[in-house]
Amino acid sequence: MTSRREFVIQLSVGSAALLAGSQVFAQAMVDEKDGQAAALGYKADSSKVDGKKFATHKPEQNCGNCALFQGKAGDKAGACPLFAGKQVAAAGWCSAYAKKG
Repeated sequence: MTSRREFVIQLSVGSAALLAGSQVFAQAMVDEKDGQAAALGYKADSSKVDGKKFATHKPEQNCGNCALFQGKAGDKAGACPLFAGKQVAAAGWCSAYAKKG
């Protein structure tokens, strides 16, 4: 039979392992100043895209409705293959935008 002390220790170790494991899967957000992001004109808020510099941008376009966005509908952020290991804001935009479907 396990003593109370052993149980508490096992519970603590197990909780720490779960916490560490969940943080491994957490991805950082893309920084607009990142080299790849800057080259593609990425903005975390599509309303802040320079329309003169990126004439192809339309107000209804954002990462959330881009074919490259790998998040689920309604997610605030999701992975994008253009920014390996990082997430983009669903409300964001870049010049590689491709309409879904």
